[in-house]
Amino acid sequence: MNLPEKIVIVEDEVITQRFLQDIFAQYDTRVVGCFDNAADFLAVIKDLECDLILMDINIKGPMDGIQLARKILEKYTLPIVFITAHNDDETVEETLELSPYGFICKPFTSKDVVVTIQVAYKQYLSRVYTEKKQDSVSEVSDSVAIDETYTYSRKLSQLYRNGMPVDLTKNQYLLLKILVEHINQTVHYEMLVSAIWEEAQVADSALRTLVYSLRKILPDLPVRSHSKIGYALESKQAK
Repeated sequence: MNLPEKIVIVEDEVITQRFLQDIFAQYDTRVVGCFDNAADFLAVIKDLECDLILMDINIKGPMDGIQLARKILEKYTLPIVFITAHNDDETVEETLELSPYGFICKPFTSKDVVVTIQVAYKQYLSRVYTEKKQDSVSEVSDSVAIDETYTYSRKLSQLYRNGMPVDLTKNQYLLLKILVEHINQTVHYEMLVSAIWEEAQVADSALRTLVYSLRKILPDLPVRSHSKIGYALESKQAK
């Protein structure tokens, strides 16, 4: 059964706390903390390892469960399932703003709890998996493999040689950035000059000198000259 391994209960009724603990004791879910107010929970949350929070809306103290959940979600990415004795539109609308993973309405049975937690945790794991996959795709698209020696990070505008960052001048990096953006395409002289020096007046040989300086530092970087047209960064690995 897909239940979280560690759970925190925030509930001000002792009887309900014990009932919930008895339910989870039947499964491989450990209750790592029970709290009846926001202050006590917030005082220890950074040291608690939990996979899900079961949160009653009406708890002791000046801060209710919705306010506590909002404060938690400012710093932590944790699935929260609300317990409530109120199902009025205003309460539901307020909790929905926090994108909760589920609701358990009082009075509830052990089956209500188990099914709701199971569905909530499955949704949470699915969301985490999707986000990690998206991050992985983003990282792949960020990194341009030029060849076996060189890679380029678009996000950082950084060239790496055998995994180590390469130190270049500002203009050398501007040149490289443009060539990477148009990898395997010839970039015309005029476009390169305009992008690197903008409105500044430079000698006709400025671009040729810049390319020469880059090649002198990195002779194996595949920057090719196309006579009377421009330059291209050629790569068999990049698409």
